[in-house]
Amino acid sequence: MTQIILDYAKAFLTGGLLCLIGQLLIDKTKLTPARILVGYVVTGVLLGALGLYEPLIELGGAGATVPLTGFGSTLAKGVREAVAEDGFLGIFTGGLKASAGGITAAIMAGLLAALVFKAKDKS
Repeated sequence: MTQIILDYAKAFLTGGLLCLIGQLLIDKTKLTPARILVGYVVTGVLLGALGLYEPLIELGGAGATVPLTGFGSTLAKGVREAVAEDGFLGIFTGGLKASAGGITAAIMAGLLAALVFKAKDKS
């Protein structure tokens, strides 16, 4: 039971730290949220490609895999594995194969939200 609580705490702190960094970037820089999100994905790809994101995943669990940096890391890992199996073609297919489940879940959640809630004009 104590290990479960410790795992939850690690995930909470890891994800919270990633969110804190994003919030500081929003508050202290002129970067738009869209650029920060893209920066998170690119950072995850770079850290994943260099093998530096795996230790964070081992430490933080879902706190490291759920944010966009985790998505970027998944893309890099998928490309690396696909290149090992399929060669050059894996560069183009590996990232999508590795992240297909997450992409599908996001699309389905967006579709469900669009069906359940009524769109309103901003005016």
